[in-house]
Amino acid sequence: MINLVVLEGVLARPAQDLELPSGSRLLSLEVTVRREEGAAESVPVTWFDPPAWAKALDGGAGVVVFGRVRRRFFRSGGVTQSRTEVVANRVVRASATTKVTALLAEASAALDPSRR
Repeated sequence: MINLVVLEGVLARPAQDLELPSGSRLLSLEVTVRREEGAAESVPVTWFDPPAWAKALDGGAGVVVFGRVRRRFFRSGGVTQSRTEVVANRVVRASATTKVTALLAEASAALDPSRR
């Protein structure tokens, strides 16, 4: 089974950095993806233990995200709720063309059955 996501879009708001009780860091991003037809879509992205530069990502920054889709369940207000999000393996600035090319090559390699 393959669970692979590549998104290109702009941040709808600044990155939100959170330190977890375990000491790990969690960065929350809201990536707006424009479709050729129809309305733009907002995609929540979670990035565990990102590099330090990532917490400075500001609203409007162009990014490319490589990761997987996850649906998680949690209790809030006594009710079970769910959230579907992308868990990022890597995020690069869209303007960093060499890094974007490497990220897309990594995603392409993940689709190659001879490498699994």
